[in-house]
Amino acid sequence: MSLTLRDYRPTDAKALAELFYDSVHRSALGPYTQAQLDAWAPYPIDHVLWQRRLDLLRPLVAEQDGAPVGFMTMEPSGLIGLAFTSTEHQRQGVAQALFDALEAKARRQGIHLLTVDASKLAKPFFLKQGFKVTSENQVQRQGKVLVNWTMEKSLED
Repeated sequence: MSLTLRDYRPTDAKALAELFYDSVHRSALGPYTQAQLDAWAPYPIDHVLWQRRLDLLRPLVAEQDGAPVGFMTMEPSGLIGLAFTSTEHQRQGVAQALFDALEAKARRQGIHLLTVDASKLAKPFFLKQGFKVTSENQVQRQGKVLVNWTMEKSLED
C-alpha cells in the first residue's frame, strides 16, 4: 500500500466527515450498541459543523490513490482529539503512520506529554504506542453513555 501523509485541506472536510461516520458505524458495532453509535456519529452528517471543526483542528491526513483513508489531530497541548481510519484500511499501518508523524512533530515542538480519550476500539492501539490509562470516563452523547479512557504518554526520555 502506497500511503501519503499530508496536511489537511478545507476541501477534505466532507470526505473526512464521511470517513468518520463510516468508521464509527462499521467498526464499532459490537463494542458499542447501535443507539450509542447513532449518538456518537449521528445521521445525517452535519457537514457544516465538520467543516468548522476540521478547519480549526487541521488534521494530518493519510491518503492512498488521492483519496483520504485516515486522519488524526493533535492540539498544541498534545491532545490527540480525532484518530480514524477507513474501514477498508484498518490494520494496514495507516493509524501507525499518522501517529508516528504526530509524535515526531510533538517532540520537535517540545511537547512533553501526549493525551487521548480513547474509545474501546482505539484503546489497544494507544496501549501499543506506550500510553497508560489514567481514568475511565462515562461520556454523555445525545442522552447515551459512551465509555472511553483518558490515556497519556510521556515524551520525556
